[in-house]
Amino acid sequence: MSVKIALMAAATVAVMGTSASAESYFQFMYSLDNDNVLELGVVRSEGDGVVEIYQDKGNRLGRLLGTRRVHAGANSNVRVNVNFRPSVDVVAILRVNGQVVASREYDVRR
Repeated sequence: MSVKIALMAAATVAVMGTSASAESYFQFMYSLDNDNVLELGVVRSEGDGVVEIYQDKGNRLGRLLGTRRVHAGANSNVRVNVNFRPSVDVVAILRVNGQVVASREYDVRR
């Protein structure tokens, strides 16, 4: 098998393996204003679920800062109240039926 065919096969498997998670995602935004309410923009969810905001502790999640319920489909202007201005960057996680279906790291502007 040629290298080109092997790469195409690997790419096909990778695409097929991620097709389920393509139903859920956070809008393409990588930084947030430093506020007690974080505006995530559009969140698309494959089912009714919840967005959780955690402190970003590098290679692990820190403290849970806030949550927001979302419905199946596109949710525009998703805002999560975290009750104070975060002093560190954050990670947003979208859960549907308890399973993580999407996540995004955000830089918090200071």
